[in-house]
Amino acid sequence: MAAAGARPVELGFAESAPAWRLRSEQFPSKVGGRPAWLGAAGLPGPRALACALCGRPLSFLLQVYAPLPGRADAFHRGIFLFCCREPPCCAGLRVFRNQLPRKNEFYSYEPPSENPPPETGESVCLQLKSGAHLCRVCGCLGPKTCSRCHKAYYCSKEHQTLDWRLGHKQTCAQPDHFDHIIPDHNFLFPEFEIVIETEEEIMPEVVEKEDYSEITGSWDSVSA
Repeated sequence: MAAAGARPVELGFAESAPAWRLRSEQFPSKVGGRPAWLGAAGLPGPRALACALCGRPLSFLLQVYAPLPGRADAFHRGIFLFCCREPPCCAGLRVFRNQLPRKNEFYSYEPPSENPPPETGESVCLQLKSGAHLCRVCGCLGPKTCSRCHKAYYCSKEHQTLDWRLGHKQTCAQPDHFDHIIPDHNFLFPEFEIVIETEEEIMPEVVEKEDYSEITGSWDSVSA
């Protein structure tokens, strides 16, 4: 229990959730998958997302929706954590911030609906509402494009090569059939929603205590 006068402690629990709840317009807190960026302004580029030790692209680990009360420019604010999952590094943690005012050109002024949208397919959105394209593998900014189809975007040559081996080699030759059903590149962490609760909201388990009164009484009678 938090001490008197202390700020309440918030705890996060990873739970399964439908794909639509983890998209940008829902302002989610989540683990794994691709980052749900709020907007293009201030997004880290490939150089900022390269491991300082091995130089390979960092993997998205988690994000937390953390708006700042009293800050109009940070009404919507996400904190994004990336790490290197390549041995022997398995480190290289980096944190980034992405924020927007409540009134912006991308999302509604009102809170997002709790009901699923009409289309709840599992296709991956690889373009922000601002128009910025994202890497097919990691979901970060993709300034590089496939020189053949000009429809696939990547953050690095490494991710382009990975996607080419795992399916884009076939779809690239058929641009009219190109879609956003992305193969499993084994690069992303499993995706879960982070459900946040304050410490006071979590009920402790009720532990039943055995009644030893009868046993104690019998011992007393024996000793008497």
